[in-house]
Amino acid sequence: MSLVSIRDLRVAFDGVPVLHGIDFDIAPGEAVGMVGESGCGKSVTWLAALGLLPRKAQVTGSVTLDGAQLVGAPAPALERVRGKRIAMIFQDPSSSLNPVRRVGQQIEESLRLHRGLRGGAARAEAVRLMDMVGIPAAASRVDLYPHEFSGGQCQRVMIAMALAGQPDLLVADEPTTALDATIQAQILDLLARIRAETGMAMVFISHDLGAVSAVCDRAAVMYAGRIVERNAIAGLFDTPRHPYSAGLFAALPDIGAGRTRLMPIEGNVPDPRRLPAGCSFAPRCARASDFCRGHVPTLHRQPGGGEAACFHPLGDGAPARVQTPARKAVAA
Repeated sequence: MSLVSIRDLRVAFDGVPVLHGIDFDIAPGEAVGMVGESGCGKSVTWLAALGLLPRKAQVTGSVTLDGAQLVGAPAPALERVRGKRIAMIFQDPSSSLNPVRRVGQQIEESLRLHRGLRGGAARAEAVRLMDMVGIPAAASRVDLYPHEFSGGQCQRVMIAMALAGQPDLLVADEPTTALDATIQAQILDLLARIRAETGMAMVFISHDLGAVSAVCDRAAVMYAGRIVERNAIAGLFDTPRHPYSAGLFAALPDIGAGRTRLMPIEGNVPDPRRLPAGCSFAPRCARASDFCRGHVPTLHRQPGGGEAACFHPLGDGAPARVQTPARKAVAA
């Protein structure tokens, strides 16, 4: 039984497609990572799901929460979901917190909207939440302004605000990007602990493969607006099937390897306005064939588990199913 089910989710801006049919499921209580380079569509997927994209965005497909449709839902219905059922933490707390309001007031606003708490009850709960996320001396700091907190503490305040509605799903959009390594580790430990204590599901969006492995049960790799591989964490990290996934792992520095040269993925993510006719990764892929350059692969079950959208997967993968650029299914 899925908590959130996404089917054929597509997004276009001014007629330029940026998401090309995302299928994704989140079960109650599980943690799923979404990884990939900037511009691959990780954040857009969830902004579209929650109706947070600008009006010029054209969103089609299906996003259901316990069977209730969110795509095209009226604003009041979405407002009952955002914060209460699905909460989102953004990567830059300094731009997400209101600089002229005390942090306690901002947490209390969430409590009032999503749980109906007011006055002393809301203040006491705000202090409890700040204490829960590890802010020291919470009772004496609840009336401070965001600039009086460090970057890591502001991110903890954002997590407290997200937890105020007691959500079923927490979407953490690169919550450690703006933090130093020590604070990143603390935030990851905090998210893992809160998930264990509350039983909520979590989507963790990140460039950091190590962070994803630390807090997630499984992960999806995205490239150019498509999911190109998904698997349990152990399977994805031990035996990546898609060349792009393998390239991400090969580009990671090995601390014990000394002064060895990193293995970059040559080239850049393609411009959405000028996508290749076939596989979007083909121009950067050493395994690409002429067939890859003319046809779009779809996710296909791989031997040993997981799925990959590739005609020449690594290991013993079977050939992927295919869609032509005109989106008609043909045999590989």
